[in-house]
Amino acid sequence: MITREEIANVLDQPVYDGDGNKIGDAKHVFFDDMTGRPEWVSVKTGMFGGAESFVPIRDAAMVQDHLEVPYGKDQVKGAPSVDVDAGGHLSETEEHRLYDYYGINWDSVLSEAERTDDGRSAAGTGTAGTAGAAGAAGAAGAAGAAGLAGTTGAAGTAGGRTGREDAGRREGMRGDEAMTRSEEQMRIGVERHESGRARLRKYVVTEEVQQTVPITHEEVRVVREPITDANRDEALAGPEISEAEHEVTLHAERAVVETETVPVERVRMTTEELTENETVRGQVRKERIEAETESFTEGETKHPRDDKRRGGK
Repeated sequence: MITREEIANVLDQPVYDGDGNKIGDAKHVFFDDMTGRPEWVSVKTGMFGGAESFVPIRDAAMVQDHLEVPYGKDQVKGAPSVDVDAGGHLSETEEHRLYDYYGINWDSVLSEAERTDDGRSAAGTGTAGTAGAAGAAGAAGAAGAAGLAGTTGAAGTAGGRTGREDAGRREGMRGDEAMTRSEEQMRIGVERHESGRARLRKYVVTEEVQQTVPITHEEVRVVREPITDANRDEALAGPEISEAEHEVTLHAERAVVETETVPVERVRMTTEELTENETVRGQVRKERIEAETESFTEGETKHPRDDKRRGGK
C-alpha cells in the first residue's frame, strides 16, 4: 500500500503491470476524503501520453524506481474515462464505475472508510468533512487530511469523496518557497504505411529487324579461244559442218530466315529505403514565472499571500 509520505516518489514515475509491461507515467494521486488515504492514481498512457486512466493504488507498491500495480496493461488502458479536471474530485458515480470495473466491492470500501472515520473521530476533536479540489493548490485537500490529526475538515463543493494530489500538491508538501515551471515538449514519431505497389509484367512485342548478308549466284560468260597446237586435235574431232547444243546449269544463293529463342538477361525487383527530412510543426504550452511586487501604505502589515490563502488557490 502507498502511504501519503510516498506520494512524492510516485508522481511522474513510470507505472508497470505485474508482468513488467510499462503502462505509462503517474500523473495524479487521488485521496479518499473520508479516510485520508491515497485511493487512485491516474496514469498517462498512449504514444504521446495523450490519455489518462485511473488505477486503484491500494494494492500498488513502489519497486525501485517505478510503481507496480496488480492489473494488466490492457485492463488499465480500457478503464472508464474520467474527467480529471472536474474540480479535482471524482464523483461518487465515477468512483463507483471504476470500482465495478476493477472488481472491487463498493460496500466493503464504504465499510472500511466508515471504520477509519469512526476511529479518527474518537482520537481527535472532530471528524473530517468531504474535501474540495485538492489538486488545484493543495488547500482544500489538506483540510481532509487534517482530520487524521483530530482537526475538523472543511466541506467540499465537488460532491465527490476522492480529492486529487498532483505535482502542485507535492510542492506544498515540501514547504519550500520555489515554484516549478513546466513546459510541454513535442515528441514526434513515425508510422509505416503502404504508399503504392510495384510489379514486373512480361509481354511480347514484334520488331522489324534488318541485317545484310552476302549471297552469290552464277552468270553465263562466253569464252572464245583461238585454235592452237594445244587444242587443234579437240577442235577437229567432230564433223566439219554440223549443228550442236551445250547446256550449263546456273546456281544462285538466297537468304533463309530462321528464329531461335535465347535467354538474354534476368530481371528482378528490390526495394531500398531513402531518408529525407520533413519539417513537422505543432504547438506546445510553456509556463512563465514572473515576480510581482505590492506596495503597502504606512502601518499596514498585510501578508502578500493572505488573499490566496483565503481563496484556497
